[in-house]
Amino acid sequence: MGKGDVKLLAAWPSPYVVRVQIALNLKSVDYEFQTQNLGSKSELLIKSNPVYKKIPVLLHGGKPICESLIIVQYIDEAWSDIGPSILPSDPYDRAVARFWAAYVDDKIFPAVKGIVVANGEEAKAAAVKELKEVLVLLEEALILKSSAGEGKPFFGGDEIGYLDIALGSFLPWFTVTEKSFNVKLLEEATTPRLVSWADSFCKHPAVKDELPDTHKLFEFVQNVAFPRLQAAAATN
Repeated sequence: MGKGDVKLLAAWPSPYVVRVQIALNLKSVDYEFQTQNLGSKSELLIKSNPVYKKIPVLLHGGKPICESLIIVQYIDEAWSDIGPSILPSDPYDRAVARFWAAYVDDKIFPAVKGIVVANGEEAKAAAVKELKEVLVLLEEALILKSSAGEGKPFFGGDEIGYLDIALGSFLPWFTVTEKSFNVKLLEEATTPRLVSWADSFCKHPAVKDELPDTHKLFEFVQNVAFPRLQAAAATN
């Protein structure tokens, strides 16, 4: 399949875009990356995602698929005969992976945002504590998965899977949040398995070239993303 058949409407800093890129890489799907200016949304983006008007959007044969985790599931099904399965084949395991991926989306970004907009050291400490509690639960989920799978390195087993993609896409954002606010999120003392998992995930061939450069991302969050979040919080 040529690149013209698969297009990704995207912007490089987005962890949600990274999810789709990793899934496409796992399936060895060539695609065209169409950068979107989020300050002035294109007609194509608005037409392709008229409900939310946001990235990522996958165009496959001209048909749009929206929302990152839905796109990842679509990729797994549309190219089921190519590459590793992203979602587990067992119905129960598949449901568990979807549960934890939904948990990641429900908790991770709001917790990071809480650190960014915290007013004072006490509020920042409370926000960091909240995110660490989320990560500890995910640590426990990884331990349970590893115990059942005889010490497999990923949530998906020997290969990265749905939950790995959902959580791993935020790793560069953890790094720049730690640097920006002088905090530590993933620690050997509290989440040793996640620390090891994060290292393996970032080195995976389908992942390593898609994660944003943390120096470039740091400049972006300092100059664009974090000031926008803080300004929005100040007006609420």
